[in-house]
Amino acid sequence: MIVESGRKISMPPNVLIVDDEPDIRELLAMTLERMKLAPRTAEDLAAARRELGKGRVDLCLTDMRLPDGNGLDLVEWMQTHTPGTPVAVITAHGNVESAVRALKLGAFDFVSKPLDLQQLRKLVSTALKLHDAEPREQAAQPENRLLGGSRAMRELRELVSKVARSQAPVHICGESGTGKELVARLIHESGARRDQAFVPINCGAIPTELMESEFFGHKKGSFTGAVADKEGLFQVAEGGTLLLDEIADLPLHMQVKLLRVIQEKTLRPVGAAREFPVDVRILSATHRNLAELVAAGRFREDLFYRINVIELRVPPLRERLPDIPALAASIVERLAGRMGLEAPALSDEALSVLAKYHYPGNVRELENVLERALALSGGHAVEAADIQIRGGSAPPVEARDEAAPGPLGSQLEDVEREAILKALEQTRYNKTAAARLLGISFRALRYRIKKLGLE
Repeated sequence: MIVESGRKISMPPNVLIVDDEPDIRELLAMTLERMKLAPRTAEDLAAARRELGKGRVDLCLTDMRLPDGNGLDLVEWMQTHTPGTPVAVITAHGNVESAVRALKLGAFDFVSKPLDLQQLRKLVSTALKLHDAEPREQAAQPENRLLGGSRAMRELRELVSKVARSQAPVHICGESGTGKELVARLIHESGARRDQAFVPINCGAIPTELMESEFFGHKKGSFTGAVADKEGLFQVAEGGTLLLDEIADLPLHMQVKLLRVIQEKTLRPVGAAREFPVDVRILSATHRNLAELVAAGRFREDLFYRINVIELRVPPLRERLPDIPALAASIVERLAGRMGLEAPALSDEALSVLAKYHYPGNVRELENVLERALALSGGHAVEAADIQIRGGSAPPVEARDEAAPGPLGSQLEDVEREAILKALEQTRYNKTAAARLLGISFRALRYRIKKLGLE
C-alpha cells in the first residue's frame, strides 16, 4: 500500500513466475493479470533469486526443471532467505515423488502439468489469503487452546503454526484422548482456509458399503435407494479442510480411491460419468501405528507416504504432568459454565492427587475425573476427597520406582488394568474384539473388568 496525495492506494500482490518456457510464462502472466495481480517472471534459478531480492513477492510459482538447477533448490533456498513467501511447485503429471519432496521442503502446494487454470486460480487465491490471515492469527494463537507450558506442548504449538502456512498433508498421531482433532482444528483455523468448512470424518464409523457414497457423493439412480443426487463429504469440505480421523480403519479398496483423489485432486461420485476437481486440504489422524500396519500389509504404503508428508505427534498426558494445573482449571471452568455454575477452585491437595496419576485415557480421562469431582463438590472448592480415580485410588507415578515397588498384587493389577483399557480403547469398547485382541475369552474379560472396577 502506498500514499499518494493523502490517498491510500492498494498495490496488487506480486507473483513471481519461474519457468524456462516463454509460452508458460506468458500464459501464467495473462492468467494472473486477469486476477488483478502483478506478475513478474524469471527464466532460471539465478534470475529468480535476483527477483526475490529486489522487493516484496507475495507468491512464487516455480517449475520443477530449470536450466541451472531444480525447483526444489529454489524451495529450499526460500525457506532460509524469504521464509514468509509461499512457493508452489509446477510438477510433471504423475510425478508424485517430486511433489511430496517439495512439500517436505516447505512448499505451500503443487500443481501438475498440463496446467488446469481453474485449479491454478484456486491455489493462488488460497496462498494469497495467508497474508490476510496473519493479523487474525495473532489474536487466535494455538496456545489459547493447546494449554500447557511443558516443552512437548511448546514444540507442538510451534509445529502447528508452521504447518498451518502450508497445504501439505499432515498426519496427527497420538494415543486416544490426547486431542488429535483439536490439533487438526487449530491447523485449519490458523491457515488460509480458516473461513471455509472444517469437516471431520470418523473412518471407522461409516459402514463399508456406504463409504464411497459418503466420501465422494452419488448420482440419482446409481444404486438402490439413491433417489436424489447427494454431495459427499469431500464436496462439503470444498475450499476447506477434511480430517480423516482413524484413517487406519479405512478398508483397502477405499485406500486406493482416496490415494487417487489426493494425487489427482479430482473425484468421481458414484454413478457419475466424469471426474470433478476438488480443492480440500487433507489432514489425517489415528491412535494406531501406521508404519506397523504397512509392514503387516493392512495399509497401503503409497497412501501412507502421501498422507504422512508432515507428522505431528500429540504427547500423552503422562509426558506432560506439569500441565495438569492449567488443564484442570480450564476444564473445570468449561464444565461449570455448561452446568450454569461459578467455576470452583481446585485445592492444592486435589491438584496433588491429579498430578500423581498416569492417565491411560489422557486428557479425555482427566475431563471425566473432573466432571465427577465437580458433581461431588456440590459447587464448592474441589478437594482431594472429591477426586475419584477409576479403579480406586490414584496410582502414583513416582511409586513405579524400582526401589519402592509396592505389593506385587497391586503392581500386577495395574499392568492388567492398563492392558485391558488399551485393548478397549483400540476396539472402541467392543468387548468381544478386545477379548480377541488380549487372547482371552469374552467371559474372562468380563470377569476381569468387574474385578478391577472398570465397569
